[in-house]
Amino acid sequence: MAFSLTSEQQAAVDNRGGGLLVSAAAGSGKTKELIDQVNAAVKEEKGSVVCISRGDKLTFDISHDARLIDAKEYPVKGYEGLLGFVGGIHAGNYDITRVFIDGLYKITGEKDAAKAETFLDELSAFSEKHTVNFVVSLSEDPAAATEGMKKYL
Repeated sequence: MAFSLTSEQQAAVDNRGGGLLVSAAAGSGKTKELIDQVNAAVKEEKGSVVCISRGDKLTFDISHDARLIDAKEYPVKGYEGLLGFVGGIHAGNYDITRVFIDGLYKITGEKDAAKAETFLDELSAFSEKHTVNFVVSLSEDPAAATEGMKKYL
């Protein structure tokens, strides 16, 4: 059965393989696109693939070959806590080549664009240093992104 995508859903799909940040309003198809990207990465990557989410809603959608981590099960608080958590995951497995973070504001518990921008800058530096590629989803209209965040879209 054929279906049509809204313009926001199409924008999320068009961003496949794009920047570090996938930003669109709630219900726009970000999570569906992230699921597709995780499952594709498992088939394409030579290293390990990790997906960090809040809750277990992705359990049956993400390939079992990817490591799905429910951040709710760990004491992750704020942006610095999430960055440390990501660093700890990498320290335990240097073979990780892709990390997907679904719902930055939900995982950190803070909807703060300035802190999110700093987090993305630090994540980008981590990515360059350790050759790990990241995709972060954010429930926010891209027009509301800070200038610093826009470089990651």
